[in-house]
Amino acid sequence: MAASVYAADPPGEVRDVEMEGLTLLYHRPSGLTHFLAPPAPQILAALAAGPASAAEIAGRMGELFEIDSEDPAAATAARLAELEAAGLVWRT
Repeated sequence: MAASVYAADPPGEVRDVEMEGLTLLYHRPSGLTHFLAPPAPQILAALAAGPASAAEIAGRMGELFEIDSEDPAAATAARLAELEAAGLVWRT
């Protein structure tokens, strides 16, 4: 079975503000506001480069951020499921 590929709206479709370790994100397409904790904002930043699998996203994030996980792809997949449930990412 092929790995799921995830995508997110382009950066122009969201507005975000950092507040005391959290990110307040306004999602223009849905009109909803979300409070995100790391690594969710970093995952969305990695998806700004284009659709990718959980492993590819973990690799992109590993180039920019220190990842503290024995299995970064599995940890990223778990966060992607949460972002998907919130309507901020989807599978292509």
